[in-house]
Amino acid sequence: MSNTGLSTIAALVLAIAAVPAGADQITDIKTEAGEKFFHKECYRCHSVDADRDSYGPLLTGVVGRRAGAQDGYPYSEALAQAGFVWTPGALKAWMMDNDGFLPRTKMRHVGIADPTVLDFIVSYLGSISD
Repeated sequence: MSNTGLSTIAALVLAIAAVPAGADQITDIKTEAGEKFFHKECYRCHSVDADRDSYGPLLTGVVGRRAGAQDGYPYSEALAQAGFVWTPGALKAWMMDNDGFLPRTKMRHVGIADPTVLDFIVSYLGSISD
């Protein structure tokens, strides 16, 4: 990750630590940071806006959705038949090593290793629904 990315993470961690309030404000900060990381890491192939064409499936409402079940997207056979639900843990494992998590899918390997970035992106994805 670049120094800019590390600086951003450090600033967000400091912002969260400085918040004297409750979990709602921390969730809001994580979600806002997650949106920024989503646009940096995921947006070139995925959308959260049904009106925007994207290479990958629409990710609005992905948390809690069965894998390979977004209407109208031509999934690989491996993902279409996977049979699991996109939980926060499954999404993090996928973003860390999608090839290792479920081989033979169409998605190129991403490999987001930073657990804070993963947590923020999943927080953002969990905040958007159909």
